[in-house]
Amino acid sequence: MKYVLVDNYDTIVHTVVLNGGYTQTEAQRYFVNLKRMDEKEFNTLWRVMTEQEHKRRKFNSETIKEYEEFGDWLDLEKS
Repeated sequence: MKYVLVDNYDTIVHTVVLNGGYTQTEAQRYFVNLKRMDEKEFNTLWRVMTEQEHKRRKFNSETIKEYEEFGDWLDLEKS
């Protein structure tokens, strides 16, 4: 499975492919050891997720942004 290290701006910083037996928790431990820092500090700076989850979140956030750009006039057309 492919895991990604994402910063607070949803930018992929690092990607790793781990065999199917690894969980997301183990992938997070891998990235913590890679960055050589305390886990609490790591959690404030980055998030670990699967590549599929990252794509899904990015798609959802882009959809919400598009809706916000159009504003309330979409609702006015319905009435």
